[in-house]
Amino acid sequence: MSGWRLTRRGRIVFGGLGVLLLAAAGSVVDGPVTELARAAGLGGGPREVTLIASGDVLPHGPVLRQAGAYGRQAGQPYDFRPMFAELRPVVAAADLAICHLEVPLSSDGRGVASWPSFNAPPQLATALRWAGYDACSTASNHALDRGPAGVAATLGVLDQAGLRHAGTARNAAEAAAAVVDARGLRVGLLSYAYGLNGGRVPADQPWLVNLTDPDRIIADACAARRAGARFVVALLHWGQENQAAPTPEQRELARRLLAAPEVDLILGHHVHVVQPIEQVGGKWVAYGMGNSLSNQTPACCAAGSQDGVLVQVTVGLEGGVARVRAVRHVPTWVEHPSYRVRPVPTALTDRSLPAAARQALEASRDRTTRAVGPAAPALPPN
Repeated sequence: MSGWRLTRRGRIVFGGLGVLLLAAAGSVVDGPVTELARAAGLGGGPREVTLIASGDVLPHGPVLRQAGAYGRQAGQPYDFRPMFAELRPVVAAADLAICHLEVPLSSDGRGVASWPSFNAPPQLATALRWAGYDACSTASNHALDRGPAGVAATLGVLDQAGLRHAGTARNAAEAAAAVVDARGLRVGLLSYAYGLNGGRVPADQPWLVNLTDPDRIIADACAARRAGARFVVALLHWGQENQAAPTPEQRELARRLLAAPEVDLILGHHVHVVQPIEQVGGKWVAYGMGNSLSNQTPACCAAGSQDGVLVQVTVGLEGGVARVRAVRHVPTWVEHPSYRVRPVPTALTDRSLPAAARQALEASRDRTTRAVGPAAPALPPN
């Protein structure tokens, strides 16, 4: 894959063979989806910063095999870029875009595996950066699938791809919150998981994975403020899988964290379906953003397991204080067997859609609308 590199916002500088290798992927992102990004206003207005976040990235075996097929076309072992291509205009236009990487990454492409002990190829990180993501939360129930060495490998791959990360660490110093710059706004990213599928963090390496503890999260948010963050986001791997309603435990933790002045926003993962986006004490929580990329379908899991959302948060800067001004969303749907992640409003503008595909997309949109609720409206297609 020589001949191209990534800029900070995920744009591509081409040279030599890079043009040929990426021509197919680039062609899919032109057209109506670009108009959706413009309609969303994702670049941010005066004294405004926009954040985008999305659901779980969970590459099961069939996803890996399709990425391998795309890779053969591009002359590399795996290529996930066609899967994220339709998201790219929206994601890359945000001032800060955050993904949730639920699985470890192999540093050299060896030992790639799926459920129940994941190990994804490094090309996944390259594709996420190409799509415009700036950072990924990494605390999940699968974070230790490959042990401490897997944590180190994952973070090394993310570093090489140019992605910041929060939730797992190679040492105690790295376990501090990631503080990133979003067009002049310093944003603290905190990531935590409810557990490790029955596993435990080694006693002599307690910093490997952040586990959910309300007092610790608030303390970490205070530390992020001291490190210069003016806006702090808690990314939580929590809740009951396949359940669109937040659990009482989720609601209680949201109330407790958002009552702390140091925590500004909660973004949730893990449940593999979309959950409500609502205000708690004047602050915002997206309880669950569904699946960004996975093989889950109603055949194995919940009816909404192919659904996800891009959550757009507009943060206003007033007198040196950062506050959320608006929250909106873009419904997404994972198409099988291509595993393209499709922004639903834009996909539905295609008049050539087969009837079955249109029906599936409309059903996905309706499920997501019901799950999200009225507080955070959908961004319309242009």
